[in-house]
Amino acid sequence: MSRPRLDGKVAIVTGGASGIGEAAARLFAASGATVVIADIQDALGEAVAASIAESGACCTYARCDVTDEAQVEATVAAAVAAHGRLDVMLSNAGVLLPTGPVTDMDLSALDRVMAVNFRGAAACVKHAARAMVAAGVRGAIVCTGSVACVQGGFGPASYTASKHALLGLVRAAAGELGRHGVRVNLVSPGGVATPLSCAVVGVGAEEMEAMTEAHNVLRGKVLRAADVAEAALFLASDQAGFISGHNLVVDGATTAVNPAVLRSIGL
Repeated sequence: MSRPRLDGKVAIVTGGASGIGEAAARLFAASGATVVIADIQDALGEAVAASIAESGACCTYARCDVTDEAQVEATVAAAVAAHGRLDVMLSNAGVLLPTGPVTDMDLSALDRVMAVNFRGAAACVKHAARAMVAAGVRGAIVCTGSVACVQGGFGPASYTASKHALLGLVRAAAGELGRHGVRVNLVSPGGVATPLSCAVVGVGAEEMEAMTEAHNVLRGKVLRAADVAEAALFLASDQAGFISGHNLVVDGATTAVNPAVLRSIGL
């Protein structure tokens, strides 16, 4: 099978200024897409877009707070106006806040987590789908989930709840949009050393990777943002042309088996 390509396609990547979003923006552009990075980190977003453009690809930055539906709608409209269409939406913007245990959960922080991780993604799905359906584009919408949408214990209850809700949104949207030829999928990584995760834990990237590697089932490799970007590229490409409503888990079997049992029998 040839490498997935996005030649001639227009893609929006929310949260594209750093972490998984940046890796995806760079990979999408290198794979032939015209990329719009949508983020609230203006300096980083502008720098990433300029760096990608220097390589000869078409990439621009647009400020977009996904918790404001009007900004999401405007970002989609601007991309369509500038490039004539929208083929791919990677809804990647997210937050991970220390909201505390359930018994002491900070509900205002919970509201913030849900506003970004779920409501923001819903706005991205809504307006990307509208643009695709209106133009008759058989588009691809990919949302960044987490292993926390499969099992509890991978983050605070607030984060876990937001990612479970996102999985439900993706499945429902795939059902509704299938008749228009629009695919909707989720890519759910395990622990990745991104600026977001490192800031929450309070460690550097190398220390974060060492912490996650200790719990990996698949040995000999560390999961990095580039690996998640590759999975997102596949789902966004025509090679995944009949895949919709799917949750592509990128965790080296961590959620597929019980590591404690493996250790107990010496494996």
